[in-house]
Amino acid sequence: MSDINMTPLIDVMLVLLVIFILTAPLMTSSLPLHLPKADGAPTPSARESLGIGLDAQGRLFLNEQPVERSALEERVRHAAQRNPDTEVRLQADEKVPYGQVAELIALLQQAGLTRIGFITTHK
Repeated sequence: MSDINMTPLIDVMLVLLVIFILTAPLMTSSLPLHLPKADGAPTPSARESLGIGLDAQGRLFLNEQPVERSALEERVRHAAQRNPDTEVRLQADEKVPYGQVAELIALLQQAGLTRIGFITTHK
C-alpha cells in the first residue's frame, strides 16, 4: 500500500481547531490585572457567562466595564433569576486580599450563582 493514511492527521487538526475556538475568547481580556499563575486545563465556557474582575485597588468590573458593588449585586441577582446555570468567570489580581475575593464569592452565591470559575495565567 503506497498511500498515506490522512485520517489521523485530519483528526488531530480538528481537535486543535476546537481547542483554539474554545480558548480564543478567554485571551481577549483587556483589564490590567496581574493574575496568579496555576497549572490546569481551561474549561469550555457555558452558554451564558459573566466576567467579573477585581483589580489591586479593589475596583469591580463586570464584563470589563467598571461597576459599583450595589449595581453588581443587582446585575448578578438578575442574571441568576434569568438562568441559575450562568457561569461566572472571576478574575482577581494576585495582590487582592483573599478576604475580598471570599466576600465577592459569597455575594455571587447569595444571588444564586454557584458556577464560579477562576481565571489565571499559565506558568
